Amino acid sequence: MPLETPSRIVQELASQGYNAEREAVTLIAGASDPDAVLEATVDRTPGDALRVTADTVREVLEADPTSRGRNGNNNPSVSTGNTTGFSTDDGGSSPVETKGSSDRESGPSKRGSSKRGSSKRGSSKRDSSKRSVEVTGDITGRSTGTGSYEDFVAVFRDRFEKLSKKLRNRVNHRPAETVSAMSGGTDVEIIGLVNEIRSTSGGHWIVELEDTTGTVPCLVMNDRDIVELVDDLLLDECIAVSGTLSDDGEIVFVDAIHFPDVPRSYRPSTADRHVQAALISDVHVGSQEFAADAWHRFTDWLHSEEAASVEYLLIAGDMVEGVGVYPNQDEELSIVDIYDQYERFAEYLKEVPGDMEIVMIPGNHDAVRLAEPQPGFDDDLREIMSAHDARIYGNPASVSIEGVTVLMYHGVSLDELIAELPEEKASYEEPHRAMYQLLKKRHIAPQYGGHMRLAPEEEDYLVIEEIPDVFHTGHVHKLGWGKYHNVLAVNSGCWQEQTGFQKSVNIDPDYGYAPILDLDTLELTVRKFV
Repeated sequence: MPLETPSRIVQELASQGYNAEREAVTLIAGASDPDAVLEATVDRTPGDALRVTADTVREVLEADPTSRGRNGNNNPSVSTGNTTGFSTDDGGSSPVETKGSSDRESGPSKRGSSKRGSSKRGSSKRDSSKRSVEVTGDITGRSTGTGSYEDFVAVFRDRFEKLSKKLRNRVNHRPAETVSAMSGGTDVEIIGLVNEIRSTSGGHWIVELEDTTGTVPCLVMNDRDIVELVDDLLLDECIAVSGTLSDDGEIVFVDAIHFPDVPRSYRPSTADRHVQAALISDVHVGSQEFAADAWHRFTDWLHSEEAASVEYLLIAGDMVEGVGVYPNQDEELSIVDIYDQYERFAEYLKEVPGDMEIVMIPGNHDAVRLAEPQPGFDDDLREIMSAHDARIYGNPASVSIEGVTVLMYHGVSLDELIAELPEEKASYEEPHRAMYQLLKKRHIAPQYGGHMRLAPEEEDYLVIEEIPDVFHTGHVHKLGWGKYHNVLAVNSGCWQEQTGFQKSVNIDPDYGYAPILDLDTLELTVRKFV
């Protein structure tokens, strides 16, 4: 086939079992005979290598000067337009670029230059020595839960201990057993997990809090401003209340409700250089509705000079469609074997520039346990996806990228929040607002039960102990982003068009989007590839 674009070059390399450095693809595309250069490069690449390097392509070009670009240089011209221009698979121009904070409306389209290599920033040559990736809170290899009653007690006790520490600087906590011994009319402050929420015949609300010593009923009067906060409460989350004991000492009249929350004074960290990360999720390879053309346009763009600063790709789960995840899913599969799905995903992943750093976590469609926290992929799946040497962590995982902390979570608990909270607080159309609630509660999945499956461990790995600079989720297949107390929350959409199941539950997915994060400024640009 004619190798007209970087995407087609990397697809051809992927079909032969290779991925490639971005500069290698650029050099091949700029050659006078790309097909011959590619063939010679593959022949010259060692048999046990998984990645085609720029140095190997240069060796080919040096050995046969007639195969160099028409301007006589090894590198394609960025000023004369002698090389093939960047285009989408259907002959279109650069993907739509949008910028913004909380709204999702597309900004003006930024059309690509007809000259290959036109760029806002620098060369595609990357210096990997400047990169750093560190992870904390990864459950992979540390799971000890057996499902016993004691395990569940331990995880909720740990949740209380961790979150109560974040509230103690705002209230002078008194244990439940101490409060029960106090005289009526005493001012009290209590920290506890929400054990029950119920209304009274008079329209007031009783919120029962539980700590490690007992329970305390707390009455929120319906004529108080704080009654609106009751709508935000979920069972099992940790809060604090301030109030006064009733005359008989049986109940607390609530004056204030406090959440662990992110302080409004929080200031995020940034990278020391201009470098970018692409945030994506929900690829769903193996589905009949996988948006392959959009994926090719995305990876084609990653090989362009315009994307030279994109050095990281963060994937927040659901690499494949999976098997038996929802009713009659088999009727919507293009690949019915789960391992074959991962084999195909690995081929698509090879289209990503070989010199990019990839970080991935699993989701609920992936071949790991459903209960959260989810460990990373097992050795068999890691071997299938080994060509790109991706960093694979559990779900959730807190990853520091050049000093910027990114909390990666697939997002199953968002279903729970959207079902339980008022629409203005949590909805599928604005998934980032549901993410705000998780930051406010400082917990990935506050409410246990329903769609949320909890794996009991010795500690609660779902507590948001460290405030992230960026919170990245997927799962709901909707695009949304905004800032909550200076934390950037991003739900990155998906790469799957609407399935029959989604149509039946009225989900219209936002597919083919790639949020691009500037790590030095934490500004976000959303690119569309459909």
